[in-house]
Amino acid sequence: MRYAHFMSDTLTLMKESGALLEGHFLLSSGRHGDRYFQCARLLQYPDRAAAALSGVVERLKADMASGKLKIDVIVGPAMGGIVVAYELGRQLGLPAFFTERDDTGAMTLRRGFEVREGQNILIAEDVVTTGKSSGESAKVLEAKGAKITALACVVDRREDGVPLLWPLYAAAKVQASNWDPAECDLCKKGIPAVKPGSRKF
Repeated sequence: MRYAHFMSDTLTLMKESGALLEGHFLLSSGRHGDRYFQCARLLQYPDRAAAALSGVVERLKADMASGKLKIDVIVGPAMGGIVVAYELGRQLGLPAFFTERDDTGAMTLRRGFEVREGQNILIAEDVVTTGKSSGESAKVLEAKGAKITALACVVDRREDGVPLLWPLYAAAKVQASNWDPAECDLCKKGIPAVKPGSRKF
């Protein structure tokens, strides 16, 4: 299966880049996990970023050509989605920019970036655990009249059964345990948690 081949290649690239970490982590979703995907370590290499996302681009192009999917603009929530959005935009020949948090922590669209009524948006992330950042960005964009048509990411680390509102195009699907902080197995063992991500809690 061609998709499985791309997923395998992406995981290999992540391992070579030191992007797979194991331990006790505070995830950007607010949950705790035993593995952390520091995609910035992969995305710092333009050739590896291009290769890791090539399978996603191939599937996006196929669905766009068949009329199943429409994309006018790609938007990545800062920080993790910025490079992913840019690389997808580069390969698809589409504009790409980002949403970011203001001083209160709310997701906003700034720096003169604009979306128009009826534009079709692909939201791009580095890692999807619960889809929280994507949902926050979606609210900002939908409030301006845009339509979210799909999500794309480097790593889909959702637990089985975690729903999303839109189709997801992931470069790799990885199983990794994550818990509500009150039920975290690693906290119960007294293992200290670290917060490698950029979101403020």
